[in-house]
Formats: sequence, structure tokens, C-alpha cells
Amino acid sequence: MTTTDRRGVLRAGAGLVAGGALAAGCASTGTAPHSAASDAPPGASASAGAGSGSSRPAAHTSAAPRAAPAPRSFLGQPAQISHGPRNEPRVALTFHGQGDPALARTLLGTAEEHGARVTVLAVGTWLDAHPEMARRILDGGHDLGNHTQHHLSVNDMPEAAARSEITACADRLKRLTGSIGTWFRPSRALTASPLVERLARTAGYPHVLSYDVDSLDYTSPGAAAVTRNVLDRVRGGSVVSLHFGCPGTATALPALLAELDRRGLRAVTTTELLS
Repeated sequence: MTTTDRRGVLRAGAGLVAGGALAAGCASTGTAPHSAASDAPPGASASAGAGSGSSRPAAHTSAAPRAAPAPRSFLGQPAQISHGPRNEPRVALTFHGQGDPALARTLLGTAEEHGARVTVLAVGTWLDAHPEMARRILDGGHDLGNHTQHHLSVNDMPEAAARSEITACADRLKRLTGSIGTWFRPSRALTASPLVERLARTAGYPHVLSYDVDSLDYTSPGAAAVTRNVLDRVRGGSVVSLHFGCPGTATALPALLAELDRRGLRAVTTTELLS
């Protein structure tokens, strides 16, 4: 990285702190190297949670596992995807992948108990700290994607720094799973800037994954509010934004999945939503 690019990253990080983007939301336990802030408004990171007893993470071994699915190009879909087909009774629950891994395992286990599959957009530093979570996500039948390396405001970075944020996380996913992940979602943004969209495509991601329903769970509104925020807006084809690092989300998920099922909406991976 050049001196100019390094200064750009520092400016981006300083701007987030000055703007309150790391303000308290989901309580931090100190287990994750960065706060789990929302990708549009501000937020924060993880609190402790209990692991699910019904879904154990796969054992971590030195043997090279089967390669994970690679990104796909979906014919007829825009470069930046915010929802799937509206005429299908399916929705995609997408999770910002950062925070206490015990809480993440609880959320994954709850989804699996309800026959649901989700999409996890992982932060690279979280994968560095908890490499076993990549296989835990994939072994549960879920999608795994790229949410940048440090979860800074990638749209505000100079080109070289933004490229590094995307490719560094892609490299970690590749090392851990054999694939760069099925999706890319920009950090601290609802949509990617034209530059970041181009850089993601060059890195191997045909689409940028956005969303049309924001749970606002990073504001710690309580489980009932998280459930209400989703159910008031969700419909067939919706892509919902949620966070691993929020204990209220873990509390809300069983009721949320039960109500989706009652409405005839099946929670699937984003890949399945668009297939």
C-alpha cells in the first residue's frame, strides 16, 4: 500500500469514529477485533451467547476440505441485487458476520432447527480470529460471502485501499474454504459505489448483494422490535439485513422464523432465492 493509500484508510477510519459510526449498539464482549457496525446507519458489535446444542461446528482438521461454491452470475439480475423474485414464497436472511462466535453458532443452530438456511457476509478480521466459523457456516448448508477485511467505509476509500479491503477478505475465504465466497457486500453501505462495484467484479464477484429489509438490530431495540421491523416489511423475494453480533437477534429469530413459516415464506440462502 502506498503512503497516499495508507493515509486514505486512516482518514476513512477517523471519519467513522468522528461521525459516531462505532457508537454503542449491540454490546461488545471484546472477542471480535472490530465493532459490528451496520452497513447503512451506525451500529456496534457482539455480546455473549450460548452455542446451540443441536448443531455442532465441524471439527477443524489440517486436511483440505471440499472447496466451497464459487460466485455465480445470475442471468437477468442487476449488478447490485437488493431482492429476488417477488412471485416466489422465499426470502433470504443475510447476516453481517462478526462478533462472539458462540452467539453466531446459536443463530446458525436456530436456523437449522427450523429448516432455514441463511447467508453470512463475513468480515475478514473475524475470520482471522475465528477461522473455524467459515466451515461451521458452510457445513450447515449456508451461503458464505465477503464483507471486506476491516469493515471500514469502503465506498469512501481511495481505489487501492478499497481493492485491498475486498481482496484481503477474498484471500482469507479462499484459504479457509477453497472459494472467495458466493457474495460480496460492501461494508458500511447499503449499495456499492461505482468504483467498489467495479473492484468487486474484478475480484470475481459478478454481483454486489444489497438488501430491501433492514432489521435495525444493531440499534439494540429489543427482540420484539427486531421481529416487528422485519415482519412489517418482508415479502416474497426479500433480502433481510441482520447481524450475528446482536443478542436481541438471537432471541428474535425463533419467533421470526415461525411467523415466516406461518405466512408461507421459506428462509433460504441468497443463492437459492435467485436460482
